[in-house]
Amino acid sequence: MNDLNGFDLEDLSLGMTATFAKTITEADIVLFAGVSGDNNAIHINEEFAASTAFGGRIAHGFLTASVISAAIAGRLPGPGSIYLEQRMRFLAPVRPGDTVHATVTVKEIHAERAHVTLGTICRVGNVNVVSGEAMVKVGSLKKREEKKKLALASV
Repeated sequence: MNDLNGFDLEDLSLGMTATFAKTITEADIVLFAGVSGDNNAIHINEEFAASTAFGGRIAHGFLTASVISAAIAGRLPGPGSIYLEQRMRFLAPVRPGDTVHATVTVKEIHAERAHVTLGTICRVGNVNVVSGEAMVKVGSLKKREEKKKLALASV
């Protein structure tokens, strides 16, 4: 593990998983609308949202997907990792009060670049609401040790 308790490249193996869960609150939706500027009535106006195919308000897709970011940053690979890419499909709505469980799974390890491909899935109960794949850059103990040796050699 690195100094921040995140996984280094050498700590990772195919199939490793981690999950982070968050209940999406009314405050989360209102604050996300304010921060993002996405004030779509489907998210913030119950009367309008009730007239749509969803039958009520839904959380922003990217608010839901942000739970994936929390799983990556806080669990796997964890602190020190850098999010490079995310592909995703929105499969079902998330409503205020739903608890989103984001699971990340190590699918590929690209040692030469210190990149890791993660399968990403968000669920509410047994329903998949977001699925995709992320690529993150991770630290490497081997590379840090090589840098230390070079620094000591130049002294």
